[in-house]
Amino acid sequence: MTGRHSVSGKISALFYGEFVAVVFLTVTLAGSPASARYASVVVNADTGKILQSLNADTRNYPASLTKIMTLYMVFEGLREGKLTMTQALPVSRRATGMAPSKLGLKVNETITTRDAILALITKSANDAAVVIAEALGGTEIKFAQDMTKRARELGMIRTTFKNASGLPNRRQLSTARDMAVLALRLLKDFPEEYRYFATKKFKYRGHTYSNHNGLLDRYDGADGIKTGYIRASGFNLVASAQRDGTRVIGVMFGGQSAGSRDAQMVRLLDRGFAKVSPRKNAVASAARAPESPRPKETPSKAVKPRQLGKWGVQIGAFRSLRSARTMASAAATRLSSIAPGAEISISPLRSQGIELHRARLISMSEAIAREACRRLNRMKVACVPVSPTTGAILAFDR
Repeated sequence: MTGRHSVSGKISALFYGEFVAVVFLTVTLAGSPASARYASVVVNADTGKILQSLNADTRNYPASLTKIMTLYMVFEGLREGKLTMTQALPVSRRATGMAPSKLGLKVNETITTRDAILALITKSANDAAVVIAEALGGTEIKFAQDMTKRARELGMIRTTFKNASGLPNRRQLSTARDMAVLALRLLKDFPEEYRYFATKKFKYRGHTYSNHNGLLDRYDGADGIKTGYIRASGFNLVASAQRDGTRVIGVMFGGQSAGSRDAQMVRLLDRGFAKVSPRKNAVASAARAPESPRPKETPSKAVKPRQLGKWGVQIGAFRSLRSARTMASAAATRLSSIAPGAEISISPLRSQGIELHRARLISMSEAIAREACRRLNRMKVACVPVSPTTGAILAFDR
């Protein structure tokens, strides 16, 4: 796991006649191999604001943090009717051959979706991860491709998945920031299902498995979410805690041991809570987690340039409204430290008979807008500053 790597992805542009601007966004990530270097980020889950970060965009091996994305896909599958909680999922020979940690499932056995979910959350069972991957994707390779595609749609632009478990693969890479984005989206999109991450013990066929996340027992307000470890990554952890109606999420890569990782996460969460003020009327239930990490979305028809008299940044124009909102939300999260008051504006466009959705962040000064685009461009995210009269359109096939 010491060779060089190059990971490339492309969002192809649409050519619609006389667009003012048509921009290609190509993400090319190459360089020295990932390693167990330390990285962390702390986020206010209520606002999406970054409270503290170090090496947040360094790509490292996620290890079993991968299973958070696997579970996100399971929850989507349940919502879309592709799975049911009581469905008996078949165990393949490939699943039984996975390296530990695992349940020890046998070929031709079955396991219910619910038990597989709990096995991933508590035991971090690699055999259960493959069972789920094959149930949803047919093969684990196809499922990993689906995971990567969905991750990019969520705004995890520096993440690539190659399997469902997090077992070593030199091309399976993520960042602390991307894992924070995933945790935020999990809370927003699946607040009911998120409660499974608070499970401390799981009983299966006469055995009891304890959750690897030690913070559930030692940190006040902790209710999830997942640990991870392979030798190449060090000890990783995504943790979430809620106190007095305020939720903070911490992500850490590269701990030297499970104990030192947990101790460092306690320090990170403590610093996070020290920087936020509890909101009196917030609901302190994990089942009703913060509605969205995104800034307030402002309907374009209600916000005219002459009314704002301010600058903004344009992320793109997309065929899918969902893609427009997702990309704007991801950009807003990344810019929360310099533009905490930015608002998302999604407006309809029509060109050559094609319906598009323009995504912008507005309510910025000119200086902040220009700095925002510099930061996003360094992350390989397309962005142009826009004045109250700018008509730039960025088009992407999403």
